[in-house]
Amino acid sequence: MRTVLNRRLVRIVGLVLVVLLLGLYVGMPLVMAVAATAPDNGTSTPPPDGFERVTLTTEDGLKLAAWFAEPANGAVVILAHGAGSGRSSVTPYALMLREHGFGVLALSMRGYDESEGRVNRLGWRGSSDIGAAINFVQTRDPALRMGGLGLSMGGEILLGAASTYPQLTAIAAEGATFRALNEYITLPMNAPLYRHFTQSVFTFMVQMLIGEQPPQPTLLESMKQAASTRFMLMAAGNDDDEIAYNTFFQENLPERCQLWVIPNVVHTGGLSHDPAAYEQQVVRFFTSTLWE
Repeated sequence: MRTVLNRRLVRIVGLVLVVLLLGLYVGMPLVMAVAATAPDNGTSTPPPDGFERVTLTTEDGLKLAAWFAEPANGAVVILAHGAGSGRSSVTPYALMLREHGFGVLALSMRGYDESEGRVNRLGWRGSSDIGAAINFVQTRDPALRMGGLGLSMGGEILLGAASTYPQLTAIAAEGATFRALNEYITLPMNAPLYRHFTQSVFTFMVQMLIGEQPPQPTLLESMKQAASTRFMLMAAGNDDDEIAYNTFFQENLPERCQLWVIPNVVHTGGLSHDPAAYEQQVVRFFTSTLWE
């Protein structure tokens, strides 16, 4: 009798372990993949004072909503928001840059706010959206200098677009890490299978849900190929992954890439934590690079 009970107990424990492993390595990545491609429920908000509503057109024919303010100093900074919401989330950054004479183009990526297309919170099709922004600025004035400031997903989109659009001669990215498996494993510590198995499943599921392939080249390769672009990377001091990825990028491109690890800050919390220091660092970067 005891032997039978022991066998049943082993089977129950084994079944529980299988269910837990399936939930951890299949169920969780599936939930994350669905969340990464879920529609945006954001609502349109009026542009800040001094900005006008404009519409951008991507190379694949989508209409993107944006705000634009003309520059006073001959340079425009393209603002790329994070995965949580559209252009309204970068309003404080737009106003900060505007105060220093920069023109600002703050766009809502495809699928966000009033922009057409399907949401991808990993930013896989984001380079095309940046291309639409660049084309808009060049149509206004071909002589304008251009830079980009991106938060989280927006920073990754800008870094990934750098090799395609050399017009962006200065890119500041806060909280950028990776967009898919091929970028996740560029960090040496994530190369072993046990470290990236879940990410592999997640990337595969996103591909199946939206029918898209992860973007190429990787962020680091894009930065290397953008030979005329200077980079400023900002990492949250309370986020070890951010520090690891951004340190890795900077060490592989030290001559054109500077790194600011912002102490005592969570993901993309630099401006809200210390507005004066953030403004000084970002404005100094764009001022020193866009007119070199």
